Amino acid sequence: MFLDRFLNFLTYEKRYSSHTLTAYTFEVQRYLNHISERDIAISEMSHRQARAYLAALLEAGHGAASVNRTLSALRTYYRFLMREGKLQHNPFALVKALKAPKKLPVVVDKQKLSALLDLDTAFPEGFEGLRDRTVLELLFGTGIRLAELLQIHEGHIDFYNRNILVFGKRSKQRLVPLNQTLAHLLQHYINEKKVQGFDNISGRLIVTKEGKDAYPKLIYDIVKHYLSIISSQQKKSPHVLRHTFATALLDNGADLNAIKELLGHAGLAATQVYTHNSVERLKSIYKQAHPKA
Repeated sequence: MFLDRFLNFLTYEKRYSSHTLTAYTFEVQRYLNHISERDIAISEMSHRQARAYLAALLEAGHGAASVNRTLSALRTYYRFLMREGKLQHNPFALVKALKAPKKLPVVVDKQKLSALLDLDTAFPEGFEGLRDRTVLELLFGTGIRLAELLQIHEGHIDFYNRNILVFGKRSKQRLVPLNQTLAHLLQHYINEKKVQGFDNISGRLIVTKEGKDAYPKLIYDIVKHYLSIISSQQKKSPHVLRHTFATALLDNGADLNAIKELLGHAGLAATQVYTHNSVERLKSIYKQAHPKA
């Protein structure tokens, strides 16, 4: 019911990310299928039935975070229909979100990661090896998200002032500083792209070995491959490098508000989760080093 208009609303008015659009589309479509199979009109859905729908998802094995995402999507959908004058009430409005257990950000050992990036033999010769190294250095050196990495154009890099213009969630812009080593690597990488003679019309910074725009799975595969060299942990995603970046800054005394701005967080609450990692690390050091621990 008005799903296309709802998605346009999320895209152009709310400016939600493509990831959120995909998730909300799935949640709303699943819900519409559910009530259609049971011959329930969307306008007749009650608060009790709304709670029962979410409870059924929980019983089916969906985690609290997944159920809360469903709740958020359906609340937003009903609010949209009310705004359009199609419905008079929102059955999900008073449904409380579940308390999801807090998960500490997964990081890799920053010393091992730095040693890997400094090891020339870790990367194959040629353009692909240089590209892979650039991807890892960018993610670890700036803390940017995967989607932000893929959107960077060569023109977004200011080598004189050593920063990158990054487009975050809802197209919010921020300037992220570059360290000298990363700036030199980017110049070398861009020069090598020119030598390769790629016909990359979009101007995107990160490309495939054929010169086409990079895509999410390529970046995931690159990160997973190189992190497997230094870590046996299960999670080896680009976001792990973002977490490692933030944790490294905090461990070395960076101000929490500064880290918030670098990461592009809308509020400080999202950044504060990294303080738990640092506290846990201190506890571990204390237990290992103190004779009374």
